[in-house]
Amino acid sequence: MKCPYCGKEDTRVIDSRPADDNNSIRRRRQCDKCAKRFTTYEKVEAIPLVVVKKDLTREQYDRTKIEKGVFKSCHKRPIPVDRINSTVDSIENKIFNLEEREVSSNAIGEIVMEKLKELDAVAYVRFASVYREFKDVSTFMDEIKKILDN
Repeated sequence: MKCPYCGKEDTRVIDSRPADDNNSIRRRRQCDKCAKRFTTYEKVEAIPLVVVKKDLTREQYDRTKIEKGVFKSCHKRPIPVDRINSTVDSIENKIFNLEEREVSSNAIGEIVMEKLKELDAVAYVRFASVYREFKDVSTFMDEIKKILDN
């Protein structure tokens, strides 16, 4: 790391700790030449994620869309908010762990359904009914039977 005061490249870390947001590392450094101290922050570089929709249009990934869908599915269910938020985090982690620059909305929907099935059967069926566009009661009942068989 180059010293911002004298420009020399020999600096050393004298203290390292998580930053306030716990998403970066704060490092105190000291220049070996001029002995001045300065702070740097290190964080993971986020790769922008693009969602490919059913009509093949593309839009930037938006976590709030997943949050809205999951919260709507869990409406009036006895699920603590921290578990819902944890589920959304888990969904997002799985999406980003695909390590793709473009992810289809279908893939995201399947991940959401998988995680909702683990969280709450009713929330899962609510989400599936909208996501899979159930046309009638028999389609709805078929999905419920699948859950009951497991």
